[in-house]
Amino acid sequence: MNEKQIRLRSREEVQDFVQAASNCNFDIDISYDRVIIDAKSFLGVLGLGVSRVLTVTYCGKDMDFENTVQKYAVA
Repeated sequence: MNEKQIRLRSREEVQDFVQAASNCNFDIDISYDRVIIDAKSFLGVLGLGVSRVLTVTYCGKDMDFENTVQKYAVA
């Protein structure tokens, strides 16, 4: 299981992230505090709020998705 911390700063970044997640054939969750959302849901991810540090959890491997996660990773 992979777990990464990311920060999405705008609606466009949320859209980019959700689109990359939607292209994967495995489950991806994104969470903030105790709220867990399907990362393939644009409104769900947007509802978590922008500019927060979010935790992405997934069990598959897709290089395009990995690159997207790395783009928004918290240093």
